[in-house]
Amino acid sequence: MTQQANTPLYDVLIVGAGISGIGLGIRLREAGFDNFVILEKAADLGGTWRDNTYPGCACDVPSALYSYSFAQKPDWSRAFAGQAEILDYVRETANRHNIPAFIRFNQGVERAQWRERKNLWEVQTGDQLYRARTVVACSGYLHEPIIPNIPGLKDFQGKLFHSSRWDHDHDLSSERVAVIGTGASAIQFVPEIQPKVRHLTLFQRTPQWVLPKPDHPIPKIEENFFRLPFTLNAWRKMLYGGFETFGIGFRKPALLRQIQKLGEAHIRLAIKDPALRAKLTPDYTLGCKRVLMSNQYYPALNQDNVDVFATGLKAVRGNTLVGQDGSECEVDTIILGTGFFVTEPPIADHIYNDAGDSLSQMWKDGMQAYRGTTIAGLPNAFMVLGPNLGIGHNSAFIVIEAQINYILSTLTTMREQQLSRVEVKADSQKTYNRKVQKDLQGTVWNTGGCSSYYLDKNGFNSVGFPWSTLEMQRLLKDFDAENYSLTPASQPVF
Repeated sequence: MTQQANTPLYDVLIVGAGISGIGLGIRLREAGFDNFVILEKAADLGGTWRDNTYPGCACDVPSALYSYSFAQKPDWSRAFAGQAEILDYVRETANRHNIPAFIRFNQGVERAQWRERKNLWEVQTGDQLYRARTVVACSGYLHEPIIPNIPGLKDFQGKLFHSSRWDHDHDLSSERVAVIGTGASAIQFVPEIQPKVRHLTLFQRTPQWVLPKPDHPIPKIEENFFRLPFTLNAWRKMLYGGFETFGIGFRKPALLRQIQKLGEAHIRLAIKDPALRAKLTPDYTLGCKRVLMSNQYYPALNQDNVDVFATGLKAVRGNTLVGQDGSECEVDTIILGTGFFVTEPPIADHIYNDAGDSLSQMWKDGMQAYRGTTIAGLPNAFMVLGPNLGIGHNSAFIVIEAQINYILSTLTTMREQQLSRVEVKADSQKTYNRKVQKDLQGTVWNTGGCSSYYLDKNGFNSVGFPWSTLEMQRLLKDFDAENYSLTPASQPVF
């Protein structure tokens, strides 16, 4: 690592200035921790809501629930906010708490390594070395796009881009466009581009369950109602309770099969062609893959300028795309809706223990952590949105804030008890994960009959959380010192 004179020592170093990193920064300041820094690889904050600017990009969680509990917004324009409005909210909240003053932009982490002898983390970016007592990875899992390794794709002579790197300068008007993938992004941008293109070919490897989306503009009278004392928080709690009730089905899939009937009706009402309807109807239980919502997706696929190929893409030969079933089409532009690295987060390639083993190597048999937040072998390190904290039924803010509470409880304990080092015990991590995997066996992700980003290449569920978010908040409420090895500081810390 590059050595620099007078390198400052931070109490906390946060990787990523998205929702997690900003939220943690705000809470750190409230708790009296001001000696921290946030490293952001891009030139602006916002994380996934900065990167994903594709047409139609919006949240699939109600606006009132998709915000920090300590910074609720009464004046959302829609029941389900769009990308630009969410990004404005995140920026506005960060600015109100002066978080940009703690962010170092254009600082992508190349290597973060624990130094046992020095009892600290050394974090190298392209041109800087940072030192910190503790490190928190807030890089998330929906930011590094997957570019599929398809023969001929790299040699495609037309326009090629991933939905999360949308090329707004490229005019799709009158073009023949192929969309690869039918996940959460594709069902939002396909209806937006369909009226513009000459022809659209959708390569669908696996159909998705798509439910109606109860979206609408929020009228002024409703906005004024939410400005009254307690009403917004009460509405938020009602939404949370409703989604948490829905979440029971992920642990008892028979309940989801009843809700699945709504998805079946949605297809029947929108798609009249029996052949197309058969292509779009999944053969697995609702919830096995991420549950999607749209009122425009099916009508867009009904149009004369759209073909749905119920196949994955096998090869690209010049401007000809060849499906796994032999289907062919000529296109001018390819848009990849192929998702992100979830079970193999790129940040794991950049985090190292004292011996020089990367987190990716430590996770070669599947991601595991203690309560999704700390990892045996990596002292004084935390991860937000870590292994087995994925939920399919509620807001990511619930998970993020629960983890922030746990991290703050740990840091406060370190400050109060003057601890220089905390590391989760390997046995505690093993016992916890044994229970996680046991209770995942009956969930829809493990039994629903599909492959999804909840399961890694070995079929190991390293993403799903097997219990309610109420249980998650209980588990992450307070630092449980008995499950950690604690080292007193020889000199004052924090």
